[in-house]
Amino acid sequence: QVQLVESGGGLVQAGGSLRLSCAASGDTFSRGTMGWFRQAPGKEREFVVDIRWNEDTGTYANSVKGRFFISRDNAKNTVYLQMNSLKPEDTAVYYCAADPAVVVNRVPYNYDYWGQGTQVTVSS
Repeated sequence: QVQLVESGGGLVQAGGSLRLSCAASGDTFSRGTMGWFRQAPGKEREFVVDIRWNEDTGTYANSVKGRFFISRDNAKNTVYLQMNSLKPEDTAVYYCAADPAVVVNRVPYNYDYWGQGTQVTVSS
C-alpha cells in the first residue's frame, strides 16, 4: 500500500520560510514524478511544482518561481519543498503528489498518489 506522508507545514509571517517534506513508502517513484499541489479555501487544487526522477531541477508554477525550490532524494523516496519569501496568498493546504511514471500534463488526475495535506498559513 502506497503512502505519502507530509510534514513541515505551519504558521509563518509574510517574508518567512518553511520547508515541507514528503516521504513515500510502499512503492518506489525512483523513475517517476513527485511534486506538490496546493488548495486554498474556495479554490481549485493548483499545481505548484514537480520534479522527475532524472532531473536535478523542477518545473514551477509562475506564482512561486524564484521563491520555492524542490529537491528529491531518490534513495529515501522523499521530496522536499523549500518555500522562501512567503506571501499571504501562499496560504493553502499543500498536498504531496506522486506517480510512478513521468507526468507530462501537470493536472491532478495525472498523479496516482496523494498525501493527506499539510496546512501552510502566511500572516500579513
